[in-house]
Amino acid sequence: MTRDLAKKYTLKELAALTQTELVGDPSHIITGVDSLEKAGSSDASFLANFKYQEAMLQSKAGVICLDRHAEKLPERNYLLSDNPSRSFQKIVELFLVSAYNQSGFTGIHPTAVIHPSAKLGKDVHIGPYVVIDQGAEIGDETKLYAFSYIGSGAVIGSKCILYPHAVVREKCILGNRVILQPGAVIGSCGFGFITNAKGEHTKLDQLGIVEIDDDVEIGANTTIDRARYKTTRIGLGTKVDNLVQIGHNVTVGMHNIIVSQTGVAGSAKTGRNVVLGGQTGVVGHLEIADGVMIAARGGISKSLPKTGKYAGSPVMPLSDYNRQQVHLRKIEQYVKKIEDLEKQMQALEKKFASEKTVG
Repeated sequence: MTRDLAKKYTLKELAALTQTELVGDPSHIITGVDSLEKAGSSDASFLANFKYQEAMLQSKAGVICLDRHAEKLPERNYLLSDNPSRSFQKIVELFLVSAYNQSGFTGIHPTAVIHPSAKLGKDVHIGPYVVIDQGAEIGDETKLYAFSYIGSGAVIGSKCILYPHAVVREKCILGNRVILQPGAVIGSCGFGFITNAKGEHTKLDQLGIVEIDDDVEIGANTTIDRARYKTTRIGLGTKVDNLVQIGHNVTVGMHNIIVSQTGVAGSAKTGRNVVLGGQTGVVGHLEIADGVMIAARGGISKSLPKTGKYAGSPVMPLSDYNRQQVHLRKIEQYVKKIEDLEKQMQALEKKFASEKTVG
């Protein structure tokens, strides 16, 4: 159970702060947050997925953030809205934000190595053993945590957060409010080689950059390769999960969601609001239209010019994939029917041959 005893709110206060509709006792006091199963009478919880409805009905939570149209029990406390997850997040932040993302080191740590030509904005936080190379620029209120590295000529916008061991290599550009989780690498070399007649590989120097627009978040140990000579671009508001590989010259559109272990090969291009489920593979040099959604482990081998939901490898429309899966689950029944039909056909053939001989 998570709580800070110095913080407490009545349900009337929480309803006002979260702009939700209160059903229940406005004077009831909440001091923490927890899951439906573990919450007690002084905890807030939430239900966003109805497969957990039974847990909600059994929960002892002091208040539950709930969709306004969902089933409710009498004499219980609820905060109703159209987006209970978002309402609950506001409550979580009320209790936890002061303890989250706070470093014991403030200002510029003496172990940081900062080239004299680097430019630092106002109120930056530079943690222990950070390295900022020549000509780099760091925007106002940006936080660079321990062991992060900023390459020569790189530009980091305002209010960015780079967690430990994040790397932004030379000349790459981050917009404002960009978040790099631990171990993210921006501007690693693209995977480019020339192979001669003997099968020997010679490296192609990757001399382009990566440019990341505002409000993008990059997950832990995700790598985004610099372009060969132009730009790999991640669009405004896009969120990339952990352990994703984005190849050189890729263009990711605005407000995409790219889930863990996805790989996007070089020069592919996605539109706006594209969703790539976990372990999706995207072949290079193709285009994906706005609003396309790919289920986990989807394999995209050709451009997808039409908005829609897709699944499978290679991908197909989701409705076709689901129908195919139904058939596959019945494959043993189909095999048995075919075997039975073959036996019947053989019996008929023998009978016909016998009758013909007698005749």
